[in-house]
Amino acid sequence: MKLYCKVVALALCLGLLLLLYLFVGNADEPPLKVAKESHLAHVSSGPAGAFAPLLQAHFRPIQAAEEEAAQVSKREPRLHKKAAGKRSGAKGKFANVRRPKDQKHSLPQLPSLQWMHLAVVACGDRLEETLIMLKSAILFSRRKLKFHIFADDSLKPEFERKLQEWPPSYTRKFEYNIYPIAFSVGNAQEWKKLFKPCAAQRLFLPMILKDVDSLLYVDTDVLFLRPIDDIWSFLRAFNSTQLAAMAPEHEIPKIGWYSRFARHPYYGTTGVNSGVMLMNLTRIRHAQFKNSMIPTGLTWEEMLYPLYQKYKNYITWGDQDLLNIIFYFNPECLYLFSCQWNYRPDHCMYGSNCKGAEEEGISILHGNRGVFHDDKQPTFKAVYEVIRDFPFEDNLFQSMYYPLQSKFLNTVHTLCGRIPQVFLKQIAKTMKQVYESRVIVNVGANFRL
Repeated sequence: MKLYCKVVALALCLGLLLLLYLFVGNADEPPLKVAKESHLAHVSSGPAGAFAPLLQAHFRPIQAAEEEAAQVSKREPRLHKKAAGKRSGAKGKFANVRRPKDQKHSLPQLPSLQWMHLAVVACGDRLEETLIMLKSAILFSRRKLKFHIFADDSLKPEFERKLQEWPPSYTRKFEYNIYPIAFSVGNAQEWKKLFKPCAAQRLFLPMILKDVDSLLYVDTDVLFLRPIDDIWSFLRAFNSTQLAAMAPEHEIPKIGWYSRFARHPYYGTTGVNSGVMLMNLTRIRHAQFKNSMIPTGLTWEEMLYPLYQKYKNYITWGDQDLLNIIFYFNPECLYLFSCQWNYRPDHCMYGSNCKGAEEEGISILHGNRGVFHDDKQPTFKAVYEVIRDFPFEDNLFQSMYYPLQSKFLNTVHTLCGRIPQVFLKQIAKTMKQVYESRVIVNVGANFRL
């Protein structure tokens, strides 16, 4: 009898548990099988399960949009977050925004089709040197160039005659304007004689070239050993405050001129060299610059002449010193690029001290101190003469690279001549790219026809 009662009591308990299970439901049961990664992933099969069809109907458009986005992302992956972060402060044409493929027809002109602007100032006997610089620029550039040449009135007809003599295959790649020397503020004669003849003209480019957004300025004694397109791309690396880019004057403070002799403020620990200067002219025109004259900011044009008057008894290198003073007070406005983009005799005449050039080769050669024309640095002179003597439409390797190698054999007695690989590495790479674009691509196109 006792056993029978125990069995009945146990059966009643099991029945009660079963009823509770039916009415309440099992909270540990896995969720309903809706679309993967959907907004219903956390809905249980308990009491809330009764609302699952309604929720599914509500989220179906969102789910469909997610699936469409997933398909788009497979076809067109997003930019890497780190790369996008670097450009987060950029504005206008520096913004790098991905758009769906069906909107490409509404995009502005692609960067590869935009003009690159190159400015130079030539006075006195700088005609030939300037033309060789322009020749080196046009030999390797991928995009079209606009030359802005500031020159003495006597040089204008010579520039026009020489540039028109270049073969059509190259003249199609550039346009040019020749401007008179002009200074918008202060005493023109003072500016003209500030350092080398007319060198101070570069300070006034933002006010003269009002329709130009960005510009690369170079001295006449500069040679491009790779496409200008590559240094032009640094404009995209500017953050929201940067408006110009230059290379350091020296790599080692102990042998730097500014760190040893300057009597005025200068940028960083070694100062900067203005022989190669990339500028966002739009930003320069609109910026307010901190200065040592008044507590409030001044525009570029307002600042130049008072700054010169204050420091004219302390500056040695003219307009370059003024630029160093400006960026001393406004360091956030300057983007610094490597010495390989402004490689000068100082980088090898005391021993090799430009790591960027050692690793990648020289990108832009700057033959300051007249080394393109004397025998103090025969390595620099060899590069200048080979580019000068190169017939435009000849084979680059046969008529430029091999003669350059031969000339370097006569320079091994100098410190710069002992590192020919630094001079040859980048230009060899550039020539290969030019060859592939002009020969291999064209042959392939003709073969397909």
